[in-house]
Amino acid sequence: MNRREFAWALYDWANSAFPTVVTTFVIATWFAQGIAPDPVTGQAQWGWMQTLAGIAIALLSPVLGAVADAGGRRRLMLALCTLATAGFTAALWFARPSPDWALYALACVGLATVAFEVGTVFYNAMLPDVARPERMGRVSGLAWGLGYAGGLTCLVACLFGLIQPDPGFFGFDRASGEPIRATALLVAAWVLVFGWPVLMALRDPPGARLGWGAAARAGLQEIGEVLRGLPARPAMLRFLVARLFYTDGLNTLFAFGAIFAAGVHGLSFQQVLLFGIAMNVSAGLGAALAGLVEDRVGSRRMVLVSLWCLSAIGVAIVLVESTALFWGLSLVLGLFFGPAQAASRTLMARLAPPGEVAAHFGLFALSGRITGFLGPAVLAAVTQASGSQRAGIATTAFFMALGAVLLMGVREERPAQ
Repeated sequence: MNRREFAWALYDWANSAFPTVVTTFVIATWFAQGIAPDPVTGQAQWGWMQTLAGIAIALLSPVLGAVADAGGRRRLMLALCTLATAGFTAALWFARPSPDWALYALACVGLATVAFEVGTVFYNAMLPDVARPERMGRVSGLAWGLGYAGGLTCLVACLFGLIQPDPGFFGFDRASGEPIRATALLVAAWVLVFGWPVLMALRDPPGARLGWGAAARAGLQEIGEVLRGLPARPAMLRFLVARLFYTDGLNTLFAFGAIFAAGVHGLSFQQVLLFGIAMNVSAGLGAALAGLVEDRVGSRRMVLVSLWCLSAIGVAIVLVESTALFWGLSLVLGLFFGPAQAASRTLMARLAPPGEVAAHFGLFALSGRITGFLGPAVLAAVTQASGSQRAGIATTAFFMALGAVLLMGVREERPAQ
């Protein structure tokens, strides 16, 4: 990687700490068990917060992406989103383990989540400016692998530097949740420290820069033209529709994997954490290794191979009774998790027309959110109707396979060699 590519990729290392620590493992668990009145209420409140955040992301991402295209301010808007993510995350330090602080904590996480997701629109849109077409797959894959490594490293630092030591290294009061609240401060600092190189190394594309009002009007006009033009661009439309389904499957599998592991195979809380760490290592290695060959085989083919492998291995995981086989298959599954996501980003960068990249990555974010409720809803309905966690988790394989079938009709222009 050259300096610009590495600076861009380092942002994946920086921002992956937020979903890993805040919305998946540490803060989410603490909210349900330590702030909410009870775990059931906490899970419901967290779910509604994520739903509202998802709606906001779906509405804002395409529009702000188009505004960034029109105003030539991707870097500034990424900087604002980065600061907002870090600021709202750091504000969690003031939350206390009491139901009285539930709304405050939910607001902080919800606003940080919106800033994080919208920021990825501007970050992803920089990929065509960072890497040549024949290197985009390699750079995107290595960056995604770096992201898994960054999230994992921050999680390990939180667990062994802040949460587990008793007495703690910094004299934190466990009764008031200070060791866990301090993880929010670490994540905020992590995002800021490792996120700034991309802002320093990259510049916005040259050209006239509109004022904010004119950029907003031009951006709204651009997103309208992009949406109206989708039927005339069947490859882009089909890709976005395919991603609706396979992203539902991927996200649902990620969200419910730990629940399945604990409920079906009896993994303890500590074992679930080890399982999560192992899966992050596997996914990161898969993304980095796939990135080395993606530019030769094509982004579309890489996504397809990953989805078919995820579907097949997912079915096998549902069927096996042995916990050892479950662990082994899960680690193999993780190898294809990262490539499916990283290659999707590259494919979007290849399909998006120059000058409208941020707007199209706004649609990319929209396609990952607009039906985000569908996968969990189908899983819940099947689980409830069948009384089987295995039957419920099997629905994720259906969503990924359906997305793969739709993606098979997409033609990708191969980069010049």
